[in-house]
Amino acid sequence: MIQKRIAQWAMMAVAVPLAAAGARRLSHTMEARRGPTGVSRLLTKGADMLRPQKAKRRRFF
Repeated sequence: MIQKRIAQWAMMAVAVPLAAAGARRLSHTMEARRGPTGVSRLLTKGADMLRPQKAKRRRFF
C-alpha cells in the first residue's frame, strides 16, 4: 500500500514537470518555425496549467 503511494508521488514529482517542460519547449519550437498557431497556443496553455512559470521557487538560504 505505501509503495503504491510512493510510486504515485514520484510520478507526480518527476513526470508532470517534465511533461510541462516538454510541451512548453515544443510550443516554442513550433512558434519559431511557423509562427503562432492554435496547436502551439494549446500546448502553452497546457504547460501553464501543469506548471505555471509565474510560480517561483522559494529559496531558503
